[in-house]
Amino acid sequence: MKFIDNVDMNSFKNFADNHKKSHFLQSYEWGQFCKKAKNQIPHYVGLVDDNGVLVATALILEKKTPLGYSYGYCPRGFIADYDNKEVIKAFTFCLKKYMKENKYIYIKFDPDIPYHDIDDAGLPIKGGKNNYPLFDYMTSLGYKHTGFYKLYEGNQPRYTFRINLKKDWKEIESKMSKSFIKSVKRSEQYDFLISHDFNPDIFYKLMINNSTKDDFNPKSLEYYQIFTEEMQKGNNVKYFNISIEPKKLLTRINTELKLLNEQLLTTSKKIEDIKNQIARLEKEKKVFENILEDKICICSLICTYTKNRAWSLFIGSDEIANLTFAVARSYYEAIKDAYNNGYDFFDLFGTTGDPNTNYKNLAKLHDFKRKFGDEYIEFIGEFDLINNRVLYKLLPIMLKVYRKIRR
Repeated sequence: MKFIDNVDMNSFKNFADNHKKSHFLQSYEWGQFCKKAKNQIPHYVGLVDDNGVLVATALILEKKTPLGYSYGYCPRGFIADYDNKEVIKAFTFCLKKYMKENKYIYIKFDPDIPYHDIDDAGLPIKGGKNNYPLFDYMTSLGYKHTGFYKLYEGNQPRYTFRINLKKDWKEIESKMSKSFIKSVKRSEQYDFLISHDFNPDIFYKLMINNSTKDDFNPKSLEYYQIFTEEMQKGNNVKYFNISIEPKKLLTRINTELKLLNEQLLTTSKKIEDIKNQIARLEKEKKVFENILEDKICICSLICTYTKNRAWSLFIGSDEIANLTFAVARSYYEAIKDAYNNGYDFFDLFGTTGDPNTNYKNLAKLHDFKRKFGDEYIEFIGEFDLINNRVLYKLLPIMLKVYRKIRR
């Protein structure tokens, strides 16, 4: 087998995008995005067999230090058949040599591999499937596992919800919670306009609203602009924008209010239900009356893809989206779109491993995502392949001091 330290774009894309372990974080486009938005240097390396055929690839994102050394990150990689120990061993040996030649302190890996089956509480299922032998094999090759964190301490979430799309749609929908399906159906009364236009500016305004409400720091507008520009080069991104037409909704509301008020005068049954409907419509009327635009986008969900897999990644929404159930509808539309386009799964890209955590809003986020149904996954975690053990121990301290000086 032979190591390739600069796999050409077409070969890398063809292998990484079509492999059973493909991941958008290991795509060629993600590397270019990180180069422009994160100041990381992408390296596209690979391993070929004796016939010159690629059997493994890795996007390594290099970050240089002030000391002339570098450290690397291979997000959700590498891409290979992890059941083939010969390939994993050979690639690891080549990566160790590559690090020495290029003055890497270490390279971090966090492969897209489940650790073991877990229940709704995030606990291992006795007798369930596991990848303990792979974990042991990785550590035997010199990889250092950095711990089984449950929140968002690592570079990527170690837990997620993933919907298997290789089933009948009715079965997929049956696993979604009743409250989620109810929200989707209630959203239909608002006559949403659903589009897929790339509009980072509108998305960013909605994202700022989310960050204020949910207490997190959003990336910059430029970040989302570069992400969209780079990922669309490989058809790896899709927006799900939900808009309303306030004037049309006001016309409908006024008509419904008139009918409901007439019912109050002519019936003695279900009076409380009618009064509740009137109160709800009056509340919505006040909201829509304050919107001057003929059409306004209230929710924008960004999804990303490989050839056979789909992920929801970023979402921005406003208060009107909550009122009209637009957030639930955006996810529903994205999941069904992925199903109709033949993707293997739809991944909700991250949740907590502790459903009862008090940390920020993670429990609330977890509760929302679990309503989509299907599999709750715990990944195997992060492994560091270390080249310079002394600098590996000193690096966190050096970076902390360096960043403090820069600030």
